[in-house]
Amino acid sequence: MQRADILSLSWRNIKGNKLRTSITVIIIALGIFALILIITAIKAASNSLTSSFSTMGSNAFSIRYKERNISFGHRNRASTSKSSKKSLKERKSSLGLPITYQEAREFQQRFTFPGSKVSMALRGPSSIVVNNAREKTNPEVNVFGGDENYLELNGYKIDYGRNFIASELTSGLSVCMIGSGVAERLFKENKAKAIDATVRVDHIPYRVIAVLEDKGSSAFFNTSKVVVIPLNNVRRLYATQNTSYNIAVKVDDLKKMEPAVGEAKAVFRPVRKLSVKDADNFYIDKSDSIAEALLTNLGFLETGTIGIAFITLIGAAIGLMNIMLVAVNERTKEIGLAKALGATASGIRTQFLFESVIISLLGAIAGIVSGVMLGNVVAILLHTGFVVPWGWVIAGVFVCFVVGLIAGLYPAVKASRLDPIVALRYE
Repeated sequence: MQRADILSLSWRNIKGNKLRTSITVIIIALGIFALILIITAIKAASNSLTSSFSTMGSNAFSIRYKERNISFGHRNRASTSKSSKKSLKERKSSLGLPITYQEAREFQQRFTFPGSKVSMALRGPSSIVVNNAREKTNPEVNVFGGDENYLELNGYKIDYGRNFIASELTSGLSVCMIGSGVAERLFKENKAKAIDATVRVDHIPYRVIAVLEDKGSSAFFNTSKVVVIPLNNVRRLYATQNTSYNIAVKVDDLKKMEPAVGEAKAVFRPVRKLSVKDADNFYIDKSDSIAEALLTNLGFLETGTIGIAFITLIGAAIGLMNIMLVAVNERTKEIGLAKALGATASGIRTQFLFESVIISLLGAIAGIVSGVMLGNVVAILLHTGFVVPWGWVIAGVFVCFVVGLIAGLYPAVKASRLDPIVALRYE
């Protein structure tokens, strides 16, 4: 009997037991479905995170007074074991104090690294309403206070208008630059008409001097729904005693990043009045550090999903083996007849292996298709492109092939060893 004939016979036997086959396929598909679903969702979230937080470019970093607390039930970057090794003095020092305006200003004046630019910024209120005489936004706009370098160091470009000038920054004039999302809402007919128009930001009137280009957004942060005002305005209106200023640094060459970070630490330590023995009470964040921290924590979810899928596939393999053993018992007389007509033990063994592998691969296909489709619901919600984790898709097919092969091996060998005379008498 040719391989094609054996494959055709195996397929007819599978179709002849639709209920049994469907149940087995579903069991196998569940394991692959869980794996592909979570991996697809993680890939979509990874794309969104990268576009959300890596806005400054690979040659920029910021200085903060404390480490970002980003995790999903686990500490990011600094593990518990590492933190437990810190001395009491270091732990107290690492708490730090907010970076004051004077400290940020002093660092900006002292830091003279070649080819670098420094920006001071302060976050204002979030989830506010911006309006003009006719239209208003939803309460989802974020306000930032910045200087003349704020746009460049945060990845923004001007679509219409101009940047802040020195007199506006020094005196804290009521001027602002609005994101494209805000401009589209308030000036629907033409964003260019926003220039020199008056808008109210959190009930305070500002004259618009620029509309920023849309640089892409995600579910984590909408970069188009922002208003940038002079730093001194935010200081005057929203700063408190515990306010901490953010310092951003950009160098003109990626190769200068590490020397620039070292220089920044050397300059800022005296500004923070730290002695040689004191640990740093500030943190250096590279432009993609937030995304890296979140992606590290997403890895824990991915590992857990692999474990769940593995356990499910073990159960599926046991179920598939049991079903194939039942099939051997049910078709004992058929096997005896086939052997009496000249079928070889190898042919019988191949037929049962084909059936087991086909059922397993059907489960893989069902699980992969449903996992990718449902996982991309997350991609749609996060406004990222369609995601297919090809590496895991190929791995899933291969694993299911192996599962089908292993699960069908013993039943196939048992069927091939049946004595044709005994099998023909079997009732």
